[in-house]
Amino acid sequence: MIVLPLALAQFVASYAATTMTVAVSAIAADLGTTVIGVQTAITVFTLTMASLMVPGSKLSDLLGRKRCFLAGLAVYGTGALLASATPGPGLLIVGYSLLEGIGSALMIPPIYILVTVTSRDLTGRARAFGVVSGAGALGAAAGPLVGGLVTTWLGWRASFLLQVVLVGVIVLLALRIVEPPSPPRERRFDVTGAVLSAAGLFCVVFGVLQAGTQGWPASPVWLFAGLGAAFLIVFFAHVRARERSGREPLVPSGLFRDRGTGLGLLTQHVQWLVLQGSFFVVAVFLQQVRGYDAVETGLMLTPATIGILGASAAAGRLARRHSQRGLVRAGFLLTVAGLVLVLLLVRADSGVASAVPGLFLLGAGVGIMLTASVNLVQSRFPDAAQGDISGVSRSVSNLGSSVGTALAGSVLAGTPHLGGRSFALALTTLAVAALAGLVAALLLPSE
Repeated sequence: MIVLPLALAQFVASYAATTMTVAVSAIAADLGTTVIGVQTAITVFTLTMASLMVPGSKLSDLLGRKRCFLAGLAVYGTGALLASATPGPGLLIVGYSLLEGIGSALMIPPIYILVTVTSRDLTGRARAFGVVSGAGALGAAAGPLVGGLVTTWLGWRASFLLQVVLVGVIVLLALRIVEPPSPPRERRFDVTGAVLSAAGLFCVVFGVLQAGTQGWPASPVWLFAGLGAAFLIVFFAHVRARERSGREPLVPSGLFRDRGTGLGLLTQHVQWLVLQGSFFVVAVFLQQVRGYDAVETGLMLTPATIGILGASAAAGRLARRHSQRGLVRAGFLLTVAGLVLVLLLVRADSGVASAVPGLFLLGAGVGIMLTASVNLVQSRFPDAAQGDISGVSRSVSNLGSSVGTALAGSVLAGTPHLGGRSFALALTTLAVAALAGLVAALLLPSE
């Protein structure tokens, strides 16, 4: 079954992005470095993955989707193996931050391209995207819990070895994938466009991540955002110049002129912003205010995980009965309702069950949207443009994850003392972002 290796690969990539957070102290002590040093490795992983996602998608057209997927797995697995055996922080950055980041950028775009080109009807595509999106959300949600268990029982190196084993299984499954013929494309790679887009996204993401630790006013976010914007402006000028000269650019400018695509990408960005930001706020609240450890924190997030998986599993059935635009709107409504319930019910001294209703609605809302918005955007383009839109879509989603954590972190960093009110303010900020996503969903054109 083609969806299984694709879903497992998305799970591994999402798991790697969150599991390190619970092992920071253990890794720092073992490698003789500081917590800041390990956090730098996590930041570089996010930067590498986000900045190379668009070039990675273009390579999937040039090399072939299956071949690029397998190459990404090989690079990723090599990085995980190096990270598991690292004697110091240097090799950790090479293995985890660079090689796993590059591997993710190579293997993630083909996941969504292969789902689109091998599923010819909307319902089947929605079902496949539901499995893949659910696996990605499960990896992000289960990362802290599984990482906490593995680090506690077997040590932090075992977490990387677990990824190596999973990558090996995925490669064996992926060898059976039968890829439809790719449409003929220009075989020259736009190196200048790749450098400009990577530099622009790198600066934007780096500034946002700095804001999460220092707060927006004090961080260099505005400097890096300005540099990133400048690089991206030059990138779009370069794209137009290549199109006028009859050469194929890294990404065609027509992708950004379609109103439905722009709004769909905005909803994807906000979904991941709210999901990762909420998980971050709830996790920090449970550990700082209630004194929970990593395992207990992961268990407390289980209702959200169940909501995501349940909604993702029902994606095919929901797509038969409702429009993708309607599902995105309903998902945002459920997400806002979940955040409001968490704000109303969860207190420092409230019981464990107080968080269940809100977290479940939050997870269910995001689970509905993740599948519907990806299906909505990817389905607007023919097979020949799937590499282009897939890379842009994954970059937008990864940027949303980074912004969500940074936005929530900057709100918490801006308060003099961490307490119930500061966490309520962070969740309220995320609820406002979700309402903005709902407005974008209401503006989506009919399908």
